[in-house]
Amino acid sequence: MAQHSSGETPPGATDTHLHIYEPGHAANPLAVSGPEPDATLADYRREMARLGIARAVIVQPSAYGTDNTCTLAALAELGPAARGIAILDEATGERELDLLSAQGMVGLRCFMLNPGGMMTWERVARMAPRVTARGWHLDLQFDGGEWPEREDFVRALPGTLVIDHVGKFLAPVDPGGPEVAALLRLLDSGRAWVKLSAPYETSRSGPPDYADVSAIARRLVRHAPDRCLWASNWPHPGQAPRPDSRTLLDLLAEWAPQAEIRRRILVDNPGRLYGFASPA
Repeated sequence: MAQHSSGETPPGATDTHLHIYEPGHAANPLAVSGPEPDATLADYRREMARLGIARAVIVQPSAYGTDNTCTLAALAELGPAARGIAILDEATGERELDLLSAQGMVGLRCFMLNPGGMMTWERVARMAPRVTARGWHLDLQFDGGEWPEREDFVRALPGTLVIDHVGKFLAPVDPGGPEVAALLRLLDSGRAWVKLSAPYETSRSGPPDYADVSAIARRLVRHAPDRCLWASNWPHPGQAPRPDSRTLLDLLAEWAPQAEIRRRILVDNPGRLYGFASPA
């Protein structure tokens, strides 16, 4: 595997998908797994320093459900260097949406893989106009194997769309097959992005290269380098032992061998999507 040392991480590098867990927050009883230990903001700050990460997008974990308190506290502490993705229910009022926007929330998490996500496709369709009207995006995580049946629905959603975890193809797919082609068509629309993250969640070939998922990631980078983002998925929920985020960042050099393309993925693309100021 090509090495990509921490010294090569460009200024302004952004981790676009991570979770924070702090003691004292109630767990969501519907979640598949509870809060992760040793995954506080203090722990993540050390990870940022180790990786050379300057900016972070904190995604509300399903372990806390619609109680976004922990994520909001982390956003407040990180300040302008952070943005947040919320889990909400349909009872959320307009005033609360305005307050969440002022506190750094920029997206609605649409996690449809287990009951802990508390989302259905029908609920996404109903909530999408309310949040996208405020400039939020929809952060979608579902089985990418469903693309042939979901493509028309997803493309009809309003606003900006972000697809998690290299498309999250739960069963093996051909990088040249119809499922990946549907994702590429969405990226070609100019209003969608995909996170190059968490290959371990769907890989059958496994570490260190995750060759099956890496083949899809390379195709995404070749096809739409200006629509790709990088994320650690720290603290790698449900994984034992936890993958090393440094190794996963190194893997980006395999997917995007050119330093200029890696800079786009790590700095320029998330800067545009999340509204971060340009690094000095």
